[in-house]
Amino acid sequence: MDMGIHYGLSIGLFAGPLGIFIFEFVQRFIVYFNRKITNTADPDEFLHTFYNIGAFALNTSIAFFLFTVLYPAFQQIPFGFWLLIILLFIVTALLSDTYLITIFYITGSISSKKEVIEFIKSRSVLDMGKAAFSNGLLFIFLLEQRWEMIVALFLLNYLVSRSFLEKSQSAKHKMERDKFEQMAYTDFLTEVYNRAYMDKKMEELNESNENLGIIVSDIDSFKEINDNYNHAVGDRVIQHYAATLQSFLKEDDYLFRSGGDEFTVFLRNRSFKECAELVEEIRSGVANTPAVTEVKRFPFSASFGLYYYKTNEKVDIKKAYVRADHLLLQAKDGGKNRMSIKNGMNDLPLSERFTNYVSEKMT
Repeated sequence: MDMGIHYGLSIGLFAGPLGIFIFEFVQRFIVYFNRKITNTADPDEFLHTFYNIGAFALNTSIAFFLFTVLYPAFQQIPFGFWLLIILLFIVTALLSDTYLITIFYITGSISSKKEVIEFIKSRSVLDMGKAAFSNGLLFIFLLEQRWEMIVALFLLNYLVSRSFLEKSQSAKHKMERDKFEQMAYTDFLTEVYNRAYMDKKMEELNESNENLGIIVSDIDSFKEINDNYNHAVGDRVIQHYAATLQSFLKEDDYLFRSGGDEFTVFLRNRSFKECAELVEEIRSGVANTPAVTEVKRFPFSASFGLYYYKTNEKVDIKKAYVRADHLLLQAKDGGKNRMSIKNGMNDLPLSERFTNYVSEKMT
């Protein structure tokens, strides 16, 4: 039933040096044969088994003699028994660390005081406390021959340790899934969302019944940068452009690299006027913030198409995105560093536009 807690200290205090040696011998060889059968044994498992038997039997024998000498004095102190158990646990832990540090120093695995300190600090104080109190309770139950309580203690520690193990594994798996999902939805160059995530958010927002500003934008004459310099310089310009766009957005907004040097933005919880003003701020900010590369400082500009509308069943978000893309083409037809915007609310019937206007004012 041993799961995360070693009961050697309580067995040693109860049975003495010979008893702890028999306990460690039996337990360690059970572990050894189990690992051999399940093919989980290390190459030096047999040697490690004898090391563990000797080290733990020696440490616990020392703890047995310390307990015999110190217990009369600690008996006079409130909670003296528990303080002594904790002290003995600390002593045995330090002895174990001393043996291992000596071996690691001889083999060259540890070569500095800093590494020694880090090795000692790697012990979990909470785990040590849990083991110390479990051993103290087991020792009391053994002295009083409370066999039902002993079985209950083993079961409780097993269930608690098993529960924490399963929760930690579940948390680890969730972190791994989240990491893989983040990798799947993140553009490797700019570290903003990619086209796959944009498609996912479009499905989510399509029937959200909210006002949405869709911006489609790309860098003016980007092909000339790649042709006249190299793709490394072009990549740096794209990274700079993505960072500049992101700096203007709120937490609720979304920025996607929708392809090449093209980026798409979803502006949420804004009026049409706020969206239009923001696009102008972004356009001006991009034009006045050169990208710094290893070759030179690159002043560049970008063009923008903004389509503003209310997400609903009548206008699919993909159609709204296409309209924003057409507005970008209109802006580029007029020259560089331009924007073309349209308020899709004006396409609604007058009664519906009035309802939306009142709703905006109330919120």
